[in-house]
Amino acid sequence: MRSLLRLCPLFVALGLMFGAGPAFAGKRVALVLANSAYQHAPSLANPVNDGSVMAKTLKEAGFDVVDSRHDLSALETRRVLRDFADATRDAEIAVVYYAGHGIEVEGSNYLIPVDAKLERDTDVFDEALSLDRVLVAVEPAKQLRLVILDACRDNPFSKRMKRTVASRGIGRGLAQVEPSSPNTLIAYSAKAGFTAQDGDGANSPFTIALSKHLTTPGLDVRRAFGFVRDDVLKSTGNKQEPFVYGSLGGEDVPLVPVKLAPAAPVANPQADIRRDYELALQVGNRPAWEAFLAQHPDGFYASLAKLQLEKIGAEQAHAAAIAKAKQAEAERDRLAALGAQKDAQARAAADAKAAEQAQLAAQKAKEQAQQQAAAAEQQRVNLAATAPGVAPGNTTSASGTNVAALTPATAPADLNRSVQSELGRVGCFSGQADGNWNTSSQRSLSQFNRYAGTKLDVKVASTDALDAVKAKPSRVCPLVCEHGFKAEGDKCTRIVCGNGYVLNDDNECEKKRAAKPASKPATSRRDDGEDRPARQRAGAAAGGYGAAAAAGAGRASSGSGQIFCNALLCRPVRPGCRLVYRGGGGPHVDANVEVCN
Repeated sequence: MRSLLRLCPLFVALGLMFGAGPAFAGKRVALVLANSAYQHAPSLANPVNDGSVMAKTLKEAGFDVVDSRHDLSALETRRVLRDFADATRDAEIAVVYYAGHGIEVEGSNYLIPVDAKLERDTDVFDEALSLDRVLVAVEPAKQLRLVILDACRDNPFSKRMKRTVASRGIGRGLAQVEPSSPNTLIAYSAKAGFTAQDGDGANSPFTIALSKHLTTPGLDVRRAFGFVRDDVLKSTGNKQEPFVYGSLGGEDVPLVPVKLAPAAPVANPQADIRRDYELALQVGNRPAWEAFLAQHPDGFYASLAKLQLEKIGAEQAHAAAIAKAKQAEAERDRLAALGAQKDAQARAAADAKAAEQAQLAAQKAKEQAQQQAAAAEQQRVNLAATAPGVAPGNTTSASGTNVAALTPATAPADLNRSVQSELGRVGCFSGQADGNWNTSSQRSLSQFNRYAGTKLDVKVASTDALDAVKAKPSRVCPLVCEHGFKAEGDKCTRIVCGNGYVLNDDNECEKKRAAKPASKPATSRRDDGEDRPARQRAGAAAGGYGAAAAAGAGRASSGSGQIFCNALLCRPVRPGCRLVYRGGGGPHVDANVEVCN
């Protein structure tokens, strides 16, 4: 009940804004025609004066277009009506006021321009303008089409007009009409078949009453003509009765909307609660929110505070789950290192896996609580910007927590999915848009911040992030391809090297290098010449260990010192000694002998 009382000022303001439809009238246009200086009939004194009064009245009423013309010929009148029809195409209200002579022939009404002669009754079809032509000019208007005719004066043309057909009727005043178009009114200064008076002053009684009542702000046009009728009857001694033909709908249609006075400032009972809430938000810990709820246990801001508490609880539960998972993992590794019994290691592994699952569940709950709190806070800020001091009513969420019914509201999962889809469109997200705002999604938004130059909060998917990503027409994050592929547009295509080229580690094609010939092992040159001692040739031909040892000895002697080798070892020759080849060689038989001086 208290929430409803707090919202009463808002309902009153909305009622004034939307309930009073006439306060928001659209474009209004008017055409004023007045003919006094007739070329082939006595001039009229009042029409031009009446036209000036009506043009001034409509301008002061705020009409967007008021076109005032007087003493027009038939051709000029047709052109003016044509131009006015263009002005009515986007108008809500269109008004045509005519003062001058009019005539009724065969049940049809005509306006008489100043150059008309009307020597015979058929001339009216060529020299005058039918009322239907005027109705065509106002037909595009959407809300109201109004034609006012102060043309029921005693007509001098009918007295001298020749009848081409004796049965053709020329009436007194104007004939009764029934508009065929909706939202159309035709007002006569005198009832059909009767004539109107010019009055004793500068203006006719009909125009004086029109200027007094027709543009009263907020007054329905039908009631305005009712007041006009009463004033004319009173001023003419009940001799002249204005009449209106046509019909409108049930809503009021004033020519001038009501001007709403600026609303007086309304005391804001939520100001103190909002300040307390923002102070608790700055502190941001559990004691601050609990103190706020103790002071303000219900209402809009209490619902937001409960969401903040749920977020803190989820974050603490996630931290505890991480610690428990680390502890279980450490115990599992310790038992494995000690070589504990298999059943103990199996229990530790199961505990570690369960702790890991609990950690993932706590992380998901924490992210969901953070998203809900952030979304509610963002919508609170938006609401405060559009309607300061107004708190919406409360609704109950599926979990039983009262959350603010902020409109328009977007479900967190839908918002997450939309941001993920847009990040994928600009090349920053390669996963599936599942609505789960996890570390992969946060990393993708961070990549977008890097390449787009934005500073969006990556912890939650916000409407600001969605709008920022949507604003990018094409790819933002660069396309990364595996080795052997290159980026072409938004796709990775395989790199194909030409003949004689290979793909290097830098993902570039380079010319294939020629293969080096395999090097042959160096072999000792065999000297079987005649100058070689026979015993050496015989030893070399015999091959085997003795020959190899001799070769080794020869190489050693040509170096820095001789090396003695047998079947057991190799060692340097003793100082003051030398090797002498004695031939033979084989197992346990040395081909060289060490000779010392």
